[in-house]
Amino acid sequence: MSEQQLPTLAVTLGDVAGIGPEITARTLLGHEDLRSLCRPVVIGDADSLRKGAEAVGGDPGAVRVVASPQDATNEPGTIEVVQDGPSLAHVPYGRISPEAGDAAARSVITACALARDGVVDGIVTPPLNKAAMHAGGHRWPGHTELLAHEFGVANFSLVLSAGELYFFHLTTHVSLRRAIEDVTVQRTGDVLQLVGAFARALGRPDEPIGVAGLNPHAGEERLFGDEDADVLAPAIAAAREQGINAVGPLPADALIPAAVKGRWKLVVVCYHDQGHAPFKAVYGDDGVNITVGLPVVRVSVDHGTAFDIAGQGIAREASLVLATRRAAELAPGWGQVWATAQQGGAS
Repeated sequence: MSEQQLPTLAVTLGDVAGIGPEITARTLLGHEDLRSLCRPVVIGDADSLRKGAEAVGGDPGAVRVVASPQDATNEPGTIEVVQDGPSLAHVPYGRISPEAGDAAARSVITACALARDGVVDGIVTPPLNKAAMHAGGHRWPGHTELLAHEFGVANFSLVLSAGELYFFHLTTHVSLRRAIEDVTVQRTGDVLQLVGAFARALGRPDEPIGVAGLNPHAGEERLFGDEDADVLAPAIAAAREQGINAVGPLPADALIPAAVKGRWKLVVVCYHDQGHAPFKAVYGDDGVNITVGLPVVRVSVDHGTAFDIAGQGIAREASLVLATRRAAELAPGWGQVWATAQQGGAS
């Protein structure tokens, strides 16, 4: 693939009080093979990135400010960054900072604007801190909801992925009580439309989609709750009538181990920890977070800001390397994912 054909990826810096600058520096200075797959351009603060490079034993002089991703040269041994806002070099590591939270959110907003303008082909996100983002005036539950707002989409899903396994979520960053309320026939149907569109874009339209039950044993014939019979089952039946190969609801404690063993490639879970806890226990740094339902690909690490080790130069970059690689692989064909989702009724 020629340099002109490589997808340009906006890499947001995350919360600079955390490990974002360090893992970004490790990724872009230590994994030069990524440059044969994409043109990575950081969106954030160059001074914080220089601190991060120094913390991991890299050359702070490798950080080079460019006016636009279009000016990036993708030269080995450099980290090209679009300066977004004032310097944050004074922000201390390991503490919630409204300045850092505001900057983390703004870098995402800038990356979305660049994507809407066609300047970048995908977005890669190191972690931000939700409390800091709120303190900085951006009242979003997390990255996913902020991205959906910036792109003006209503039907989207956080998807954890490792290899060919994808965990779609009906709900994410809400309380468990709220999650139960938010698992509706409409939401379940909308997410199944997204999963079906994703399967078609992957060239596997008949791939079975395992839907986890909300309650233990998927309700056990209503012994443990009515939601599986009254909410999930009707949505699954409606999806099947539309040609989506949804199966369930299935007991989560049977479905998820079977998926890990390769029985299922596409899984729908009902709430955050139903998907995140087993996924992270099994895959750790080998997993990434993809947002399906956006017009451009967005891939994130599947870990947090790690305030307890920030600035020590010991943070592992494996998840960010994988996220960058996955975004580079998906970006060229993401238009088909988006178009297929639109045809399937996603908004």
